[in-house]
Amino acid sequence: MKLNQTSLSQIEKAIKKAVVKYTCGGEQAIVTDIHLQADQGSGELNIFDDDDEELGSTTIEEWTAYEGPDFYKDIEHLLIMVLNNLKDNGEFDNLGILKPYSFVLVDEDKETVAELLLMDDDTLLVNDELLKGLDKELDEFLKNLLEK
Repeated sequence: MKLNQTSLSQIEKAIKKAVVKYTCGGEQAIVTDIHLQADQGSGELNIFDDDDEELGSTTIEEWTAYEGPDFYKDIEHLLIMVLNNLKDNGEFDNLGILKPYSFVLVDEDKETVAELLLMDDDTLLVNDELLKGLDKELDEFLKNLLEK
């Protein structure tokens, strides 16, 4: 699934608006997950905290026209991309949320579909992109090691 730049900007703005309430201003909040709930039928993206308090929302019209086989799998990659861009731009640097916490994609029953981004200073989520080609690299390393 590809979204136009307007839709990607809407998602980005909704996430920024949702986390702005946690901007450092004193005491740190204890939040373990920030839930992103996408609804294909209405095109809504709702963002909630652990207590199901709505932090933000937007409507992505393109989602209502989606006809692919797995809506959640397709938007998972888009949301990961948007969240990583926000992280790389420093949007989450000044949040007063105790680490670790996660951004997770949830379904209409608020069951976790995917962990999108883990914010922790010491932990890295392993994903398909990171593991791509790892078998080949390990095989080459072992071959070189045994030859010496």
